[in-house]
Amino acid sequence: MAPAGSFSFPKDRRLTRASEYERAKRDGFTRRGKLLMLNVVPIENSGPCRAGFVTSRRIGGAVVRNRVRRRLREIVRQHQHELREGFWIVLVARRDAADVNYGALEHEWLRLAKRASILL
Repeated sequence: MAPAGSFSFPKDRRLTRASEYERAKRDGFTRRGKLLMLNVVPIENSGPCRAGFVTSRRIGGAVVRNRVRRRLREIVRQHQHELREGFWIVLVARRDAADVNYGALEHEWLRLAKRASILL
């Protein structure tokens, strides 16, 4: 596991199982924006915040979906030390997310994270 001050984003900090995504959708709450939808579920004693990313085929082809997913992962990685512990978050990209730049996605993420009260 990476040291606390590290900016790496290892796989154990991501949601990887379908059941984890389903739990976030079922038990959590949602904040919707123009570019992203943020699902957040509080998890007791789970340690650092874990994140998952969803990019459906409606966004575009594989290249476009992977680009959006990489951008979202980088945004969360950059802001991971500002997130409160004990949450699982799922970021769902909307169709317009494929057409905007990195800065617009980051602005939307920060706005939704503040509304969800998961930032320190």
